[in-house]
Amino acid sequence: MPKLRHIALATDDPEKTAAFYCKAFDFKEVGRVGDRNKPDEGLAWGIFLSDGTLNMAVLKFKNVDQLGKGLDYVGIHHFGVLVKDLEGTISTLEELGAPCILKQDPNAADNFYETKFTGPDGVVFDVSEHAWIGAATAEEKEIDLDVLLAAE
Repeated sequence: MPKLRHIALATDDPEKTAAFYCKAFDFKEVGRVGDRNKPDEGLAWGIFLSDGTLNMAVLKFKNVDQLGKGLDYVGIHHFGVLVKDLEGTISTLEELGAPCILKQDPNAADNFYETKFTGPDGVVFDVSEHAWIGAATAEEKEIDLDVLLAAE
């Protein structure tokens, strides 16, 4: 069964928002993405948090309005599902009429990429056959974040 392993929050201040969730729930910072000082590079900048099962991206989106709500939108942005067969899942989603809004360039060198779709109500979601940083794989119920962070 596919597993929910990722949720992304859009925010104006990823550092403040991430610090709040770390303090409130003892989430751990497991990574960062992008550069706030380079507005033309990448889709977003922000901080990845984890509870050992789920990756929560706290992001300031920079140059692509994926939701059609403007780049100043704050709130839940999208969720991500870990799947075992990415191509099979993509085929199923296409058969169901789910529009693909972002797919990896076949020539891209990135090791990790999420393919983005919209559901029937316009909610954006990702599918990936690789777990997000700090998120458990399909076989794991939870990962030991202290071990993960010590390995870096």
